[in-house]
Amino acid sequence: MSTKWLELLKQVAPQVTRVAVIRDPTTVAGAGQFGAIQGAGSSFGVEVTPIDARDNRAIERGIFKFLRRSNIGLIVTTSRLARHHRGLIIALATQYQLPTVYPNRYYVTAGGLISYGADFAEQLRQAAGYVDRILKGEKPADLPVQAPTKYETVINLKTAKALGLTVPPSLLSVADEVIE
Repeated sequence: MSTKWLELLKQVAPQVTRVAVIRDPTTVAGAGQFGAIQGAGSSFGVEVTPIDARDNRAIERGIFKFLRRSNIGLIVTTSRLARHHRGLIIALATQYQLPTVYPNRYYVTAGGLISYGADFAEQLRQAAGYVDRILKGEKPADLPVQAPTKYETVINLKTAKALGLTVPPSLLSVADEVIE
């Protein structure tokens, strides 16, 4: 999923050559997602830099320091810290005109540019099936762990317009939702 974020960023903002990745450095997922993006960076012609989402000041400092460069964009990874600071992240991305890819739709409905992530409604349906199996007597420890099976892409065209970006028709055609 992490490399898909980089792919989407390059599709919507092909001029981007430097990407800051907002991540939670205290979790394995944060390091793994950053590593996957960094590993794919050269194939997309992109230099990748981490920004640790420890607190508001760390996020602000990281983005402000990154602004000294040109052709930049952001990727926000999945984490409790990024979710907690999402208002600040969206506000800074808007203020500094940064094309940004987010991990969940709620960032885009709050004004972010584009998201790609697991479809939560589908995950809830899967969870209901697990609850049903448990209520019918199966032991939770005997049930397999399930990964998300459905992912969704959400695009905010108002934000794209404010950033001076034209979303390619090929990307619009595969979006699950387009906010106009």
